[in-house]
Amino acid sequence: MTTKLQTLPAPDKKSAGAGKPTNHRKPKKARESRGTLAFSRLQRTKALVKHAILILAGALMIYPLLWMVVSSLRPNEVIFRDPGLWLNSLEMSNYTDGWSALTHPFGHYMLNSAIVVVGSILGNLISCSMAAYAFARLQFTGKKLFFGIMLLTIMLPFHVVIVPQYILFSQIGWVNTFWPLLVPKLLATDAFFVFLMVQFIRGIPKDLDEAARIDGAGHPRIFLRVILPLMVPALATTTIFTFIWTWNDFFGALIYLTDPDMFTVPVALRAFVDSQSATSWGSLFAMSIVSLLPVFLVFLFGQRFLIKGIATTGIK
Repeated sequence: MTTKLQTLPAPDKKSAGAGKPTNHRKPKKARESRGTLAFSRLQRTKALVKHAILILAGALMIYPLLWMVVSSLRPNEVIFRDPGLWLNSLEMSNYTDGWSALTHPFGHYMLNSAIVVVGSILGNLISCSMAAYAFARLQFTGKKLFFGIMLLTIMLPFHVVIVPQYILFSQIGWVNTFWPLLVPKLLATDAFFVFLMVQFIRGIPKDLDEAARIDGAGHPRIFLRVILPLMVPALATTTIFTFIWTWNDFFGALIYLTDPDMFTVPVALRAFVDSQSATSWGSLFAMSIVSLLPVFLVFLFGQRFLIKGIATTGIK
């Protein structure tokens, strides 16, 4: 059986282009491609300018921190003469001298700050979570009024209440102790954290409360067994913010703590500045870097919980 191969005629060039778009559209495509290219170049230029501005702004913001790190490794007489970030010599003695420059080793003041921070965190977690549950779940007379008053206290400056608080704690005999710094935390005075937790609890379905109530649970059991385990992001956010704000608090510790044995880290750093003799700026900057390490580590390992807590509570 043989098969005849038939040669097909070659396609006519004119007929081949009959079904294609007419030639007058080609310049239009060229114009479109040039417009797209010009648009992409404009977008890239804008992106480059935006990133250059952001990098410059970031460099300006981080420059003081880098200058402090470099200054902690410079001789005392060179610190304010050289604004650059290049080290000509390495002065590690600033750290060893600064650690033992005050009445006690610097670790003593870090321990005092740690005591205040831990007490403040526990106080805020317990008192603010209970107050938030009351505002979010309980029904009582004047609830909206008290909630509004609580929000108004956020706008009340700390300096307004410091005088009556100092008089009160002085009459009790708590000045030069840690109690004035810890007791207000046990009374849910940080309205920001109460509001943050209220917003978080309102996002938890009330069906869980009703299911627990059918099983015979009261409010204490619902709070401890149902609500509190679901509040981990809000509790983590409260912990991180309380740590950072309490660790860096200078004014409250300066008012209530006058005995050097009770100094916290910010007040101890203030003691490096001596108005009657030469100040050891190198030691001051070295201990400032040491005091920043706990804050940096807490933020580094807790930023995931911090972002999640803020995102789930609707606070921006």
